[in-house]
Amino acid sequence: MIRMLLRVLGREFAGPLRRTLALMTATAVVEGLSYALLIPMLRALLGNSPRDARPWLIAFGAAVALYAGLRYASDLRGFRVGSALLRGMYHRLGDHLARLPLGWYSSDRVGEVSVLAGPGILQAMSVIAHLLAPFIGACVTPLTIVGVMFAVNWQLGLAALAAAPIVAAIQVWTGRAMAAVDAERAERDEQATGRVIEYLQAQPVLRAGGRTAERFGLLDDSLEEIQRTARRTVRSALPGTLGLVGTVQVMFTVLLVLGAYLALDGSVGAAEVLAALVLAARCADPLLSLSDIGGKIRGARSVLAELDTVLRTEPLARSREPIQPVGHGLRFESVTFRRGGRTVIDNVSLRVAAGQRIAIVGPSGAGKTTLLQLLARFHDVDTGSVGVDGVDVRSLEPEVLMARIAIVFQDVYLFDGTIVENVRLGRPDADDAEVRAAATAAGLDEVIERLPGGWAAEVGEGGKLLSGGERQRVSIARALLKDAPIVLLDEVSSALDPVNEAAVHAGIERLMAGRTVVMVAHRLHTVQHADRIVFLDGGRIVEEGSHDELLRRGGRYAEFWTPWTERALTGQG
Repeated sequence: MIRMLLRVLGREFAGPLRRTLALMTATAVVEGLSYALLIPMLRALLGNSPRDARPWLIAFGAAVALYAGLRYASDLRGFRVGSALLRGMYHRLGDHLARLPLGWYSSDRVGEVSVLAGPGILQAMSVIAHLLAPFIGACVTPLTIVGVMFAVNWQLGLAALAAAPIVAAIQVWTGRAMAAVDAERAERDEQATGRVIEYLQAQPVLRAGGRTAERFGLLDDSLEEIQRTARRTVRSALPGTLGLVGTVQVMFTVLLVLGAYLALDGSVGAAEVLAALVLAARCADPLLSLSDIGGKIRGARSVLAELDTVLRTEPLARSREPIQPVGHGLRFESVTFRRGGRTVIDNVSLRVAAGQRIAIVGPSGAGKTTLLQLLARFHDVDTGSVGVDGVDVRSLEPEVLMARIAIVFQDVYLFDGTIVENVRLGRPDADDAEVRAAATAAGLDEVIERLPGGWAAEVGEGGKLLSGGERQRVSIARALLKDAPIVLLDEVSSALDPVNEAAVHAGIERLMAGRTVVMVAHRLHTVQHADRIVFLDGGRIVEEGSHDELLRRGGRYAEFWTPWTERALTGQG
C-alpha cells in the first residue's frame, strides 16, 4: 500500500512522506529497544542487591522518555504531513482533471470523481495521519522485540520469531479473502443507494396507482443483499481475527513453557525468563491491532487504487510548438474515431469556410454530436485530423482552442448561483453593461423580470429552479457574452415549448451572425436556411448540399424531410 501511496502522491509529495516513514520507523525501533533494559533491571531486582537496579531504572525511564518524544514528534509530523499532502493531493487531482479530455467525463465518471474528490481523498490521506504510525509500530516493534529476545536467549528468540510468518500469512490470507467481500459490499451499497433514489423518484407513479402502502420490491431486495453481504463480511473476517488471537496466545504459551524448561535446566535465569514473558506480552497488543488496522487500510487502499487509475489516465497531449491560428475556418481531413470498440466517425472529410453555417443532420447514433465534440477536442481522433484555419487542434493550446469556440448544447448545466453569475462565466472580465446586453440579445431579460430577485435570482444546482427554455436562454447569453468566432450548436431547441423555442431561435440567430457555425438538429426546419447541409449516417457523409439541392436529389435528406413536413402539417411535429 505504501508503494501505491507514493505513486499516487507523485515525486513532488513523496519526499515528505518518506521522511515521515523514516521517523515513524525509528520511533517503533526505539520502543522495541527500550524493552531491552528490562533484562538487566529485572536481573538486578531479582538478584542479591536490588539497589543495583536503580541505574537501569533511570536508563529505562530515559529510554521511555526518548520514545515518548519521538512518538509525539512522529504523530505531529504525521498530522502535519497528512494535512499538507491533503491540500497537495487536491491540487494534483484538480490539475490532472483539468487536462483530461472533456469526453472522458461521462455521467458515471462525474459521480466517481465527486466521491474521490470528497470523502475519497480525505480517507486516503488520513492514512498518513492516523494509520501509518500504528501500522508501522505493529510491524516493526514486535520484530525489534524478537531481536531483543535473541539477545536474551536464541531459543526464546527463535520461538518468538516462528510466529512472524504465521502472522504474515494470516494477514495476507485475510486481506485476499476480504478484498472480494469489500468490493461486493461497495457494489451492493451503490445499488441500494440507486434503489432508494429510484423509490423516491417513483413516488408520483406509485401514488397515482394507489400503491403507496406497498413495499418497493427492488429496494427491499437491495437492502436484504446489503444485510447478507454484511454477514459474509463478518464471516470472512472472523477466521483471520481468531487465527491472529490464537497465534498470539500459542506464541505466549510456547514461550512460557520453553522459558520454564530452560530455567529449570539452568540455561537461563528467572529474570531472563520473566523479561522474555514481559516482552512477549508487549508484542501481543500491536499484533492484535493488526486486524483492525488491516481493515481500515484495505478501505484506504481501494480509494488509492481508484485515485491511481484516474491519475494514470492520459491527459490531452500538448504540442511542443503550439501554433496560433489567424482565421476561423474548420476542416475534417479523413477523420476516423472509435469509441468502445465501435467506429463512430468513419473517414469523414469536410470543410467549413469562415463565416459559413453548416447543418449536420441524420438518424440517431449517426455521429453528429461526436463531430462537434471532435471540433472542441473532447476527444482526439484515431486517424486523420481536425483543424481550425488549417491548424490541427492538437497543435493548439487547449485554452486557445476553447477561447475560439462557443458551445450551446441541448442539456444545459448551470452552477448553483445567480443568473448573472452564470452568464458571466462566458467572459468573467465583462462589465455589467456587456452582461446585460448579452442577456437582452438572448431574450433572457423577460425571464429576469418575472423571477423573484431578478438578476440575483438563484438558479439552483444544475439550474433546477429554471425551466428548460430558461436554462437554454442563460446558455445562449453566456455564449453571446463570450463572443467567440466559432459556434457549435447541438439540438438546442428539440425539447422546448413553442414560446421558448421562438425566443431561443431569436437568440441563436443573433449568436450565429457573422460567425462560423456548425449545428446539429433533428427539427429540420431549423437547418433549411443553412449555407450547406451535411447528411451523416453510420459515421459517414452520405450527401451534402443546400436544402433545395438535397430535396431535388430525392436522397436520404429528402426522405427525412418529407415525413417531418407531413407531421408538421398534421400537427404531430
